[in-house]
Amino acid sequence: MGLFKPTMYKKNIFEINYQKLKTLGIRCLIFDLDNTLGLIEHKKCPTKAKKLLRKLQDDFLIFISSNNTRKRIDPYLKDLGIEGVALSFKPSTRSLRKIQKNYHLKKKEMVMIGDQIVTDVLAGNRFHIMTILVDPLGKKDLKITGLNRAIEAKIVKRYEKKGVFERGKYYD
Repeated sequence: MGLFKPTMYKKNIFEINYQKLKTLGIRCLIFDLDNTLGLIEHKKCPTKAKKLLRKLQDDFLIFISSNNTRKRIDPYLKDLGIEGVALSFKPSTRSLRKIQKNYHLKKKEMVMIGDQIVTDVLAGNRFHIMTILVDPLGKKDLKITGLNRAIEAKIVKRYEKKGVFERGKYYD
């Protein structure tokens, strides 16, 4: 059960205390794309998210790790001037390993930020890095994500019964 619990839980990427992450020694922020940085129908990074990520580039290495295709993530990568991994197959840790190896990072310097427990949080926790769950930006998901959300709902229900985690109760 612990594999599904995020280190932190925030409403969205704008509510994360990035200064705190920096003081904890985090150097690398890995963001999920769909419903974390932008809605599925967004072709490029929304202006508000783009401003935040550009500012964060002063202090952190920024990456996108998405289960979506290269065609989907490339406009974001080009727009932001960052790198990323498409077809990550999260909860596989392949993309996280690739980023760690290519940039000579320690696991304690990395954080995975995303809106899904069974992909983003599980991948980060399996790789033993900090994880930050955010609420999904929109209701519309990819078809496969519908199955993930059903599994996630059951996990959250169990966590709520145990008093471990509850949707809408944000924490650091």
